[in-house]
This record gives sequence, structure tokens and C-alpha cells, in this order.
Amino acid sequence: MQTTIGTDISQAASLLKQNQVVGIPTETVYGLAGNALSAEAIQKIYEAKNRPSFNPLIMHCHSLKQAKQYAVWNELAEILYLNFCPGPLTFLLPKTPLVPQLLTAGSQQVAVRFPKHSMARALLQQISFPLAAPSANPSGYISPVTAQQVQQHLAGKIPYVLDGGTCTEGLESTIVQVQGNSIEILRSGTITLQQLAVYGEVSLVNGNAEKPATPGQLLSHYAPKTPLLVGNVAQLLEEHRSKNIAVLSLSSQFAGVYNHQLSPQGNLAEAAANVFNALHSLEAMQFDLILVEPIPEEGIGIAIMDRLKRAQHQ
Repeated sequence: MQTTIGTDISQAASLLKQNQVVGIPTETVYGLAGNALSAEAIQKIYEAKNRPSFNPLIMHCHSLKQAKQYAVWNELAEILYLNFCPGPLTFLLPKTPLVPQLLTAGSQQVAVRFPKHSMARALLQQISFPLAAPSANPSGYISPVTAQQVQQHLAGKIPYVLDGGTCTEGLESTIVQVQGNSIEILRSGTITLQQLAVYGEVSLVNGNAEKPATPGQLLSHYAPKTPLLVGNVAQLLEEHRSKNIAVLSLSSQFAGVYNHQLSPQGNLAEAAANVFNALHSLEAMQFDLILVEPIPEEGIGIAIMDRLKRAQHQ
């Protein structure tokens, strides 16, 4: 199978209607999309990614009206929808019988989100079904933020990648479970705890699970093939001085090694948008080791550090 890149939304829609899977842009990362109601399409997603069958997928919808066919919404969830959607927020909610068990890995809950990217929204308007769309990369590997990265890693496994440019957010969506006045953050993203706390009592879980309730909870995830360590860079440089090392930091510089700054001005939103591209670039440069200086765990920094900590578990 040849994997081509293009900007034809109708071609992507036609393939999806035939139970094919395609790469699609979202504001967070590129997704590997298929008909969320089709066991055949869902199975193709798992196979293309080599994704464990116990790791559930997120359903992407174009409207709350559509999503109410597949999930049971409560008052607070609807309030969050009105304030953050479309956008990088995913809701874990009780599912209806219309949702295939394969999509949720046997769970009675389904994760639902509403992508903001204009091409993703136009695509969802052209089809009559929601889309299952985990990140368009081999399971456990760095998430893709360009169409070219999708093609590079899934070439021959999917027919088409819809090119919507570089993702603006750069990190996967924040996932929440909402009950009563309680908001549990199951995966951190660019919608932060502080933003959500305006609407309810928020707790941060960011769990590690062998059988996850939502995507992004596996201990080893988002990992480059190059070994990566997070910690005291000066100390780690001394311990590994015989190796060819790259340092990834927010804005610091270290002498005698290759430095990659996520945001020279120390802007956490810019760092979030750049982190996966940085890991792709550093891996391509074939260093022996990538050292990461911890980023302040505040606001979006919590989500960045969640990804980087999981990237060091290989």
C-alpha cells in the first residue's frame, strides 16, 4: 500500500466511508482516524499502530448533539463543553449501547472529544459517523505533529494522510472525568487545572495503569528510540560524559553538548507546541542519549513533564 499526503478532505472522507483508516490533523497531534462505529475500521487502527487491544480509543464528534447518541452527559460536562469545545478537552463518560466494546477496550465508559482544527471539523461534517482517532504513530512512540511524520512512521500501512500543517497545540488533549461538581484530570494537556478549577473541584490523577481507562496512562509512552533521561543535567552530563549527548531544556544552555531549547523566552505554551517536534528532530540526529532538564510543573508545564517522564520509560 502506498501512503500519500494531500489536502483533499473529500478523498479522506471517501476512504473513511470504505472502512479505511487515514491520518488527519487536529490542533493537538495528528490522529489515525477510522469509523468509530465499525469493528473493521477500529481493528485496522489497532493493527496499523501495533496498539495493545486493552488501550481504549477516543471518539471524535462534530457536535454535542451527535455526541449525545454515544455518551451520557451530565450538567457539569455540558458546561465544560460550552466553555472549551471545540478544543483539546476529552470527556470520559458512560457509553450508550451504540458504542462498540472494541473502541472502549471493554469499558462501559467512552472518551469523547471535539477537535478544533478546521480540516478535522470539515471532515466530520462530510461523514455520518464519529471517528476513532488515536495519535497517528506506532504505539508508545513520539506523537506526530506533521503529516510528514505520519507518513514516515506509518508508510505502507495506511493509504492517505490529510495535511493540515503543523499542529498548533502540540500535546494530546486534556482528559477529564466529571461527576457532580468533581473534575478528575486523567491526562494533562494544554487545558490546565487552573482553567478547569473555575467550574468545579479539580483533582489531578495522571495515572499509570496496566489496563488504562483512557489513552495516555501507560507508564512507557511518547518515547523516542534514543534513550532519554529526565533529571539534573549537570550531574547526568558528568555520569555520561563518554557519550554523544543532546540536552533538551526550556531555555537553558549547557556547555560542550548540543542544546535544543523548547522556548528561549521560557514560554510554556510555545514549549508544549514544540516538544514532540523536538524529540523527532533529536532522534533523527542519532545521539547516544537525550538529557532533559525538568520544566516547572505549573500550568501547561504539568502536561509537558507528564509526556517527558513517560518518554524516559522504554
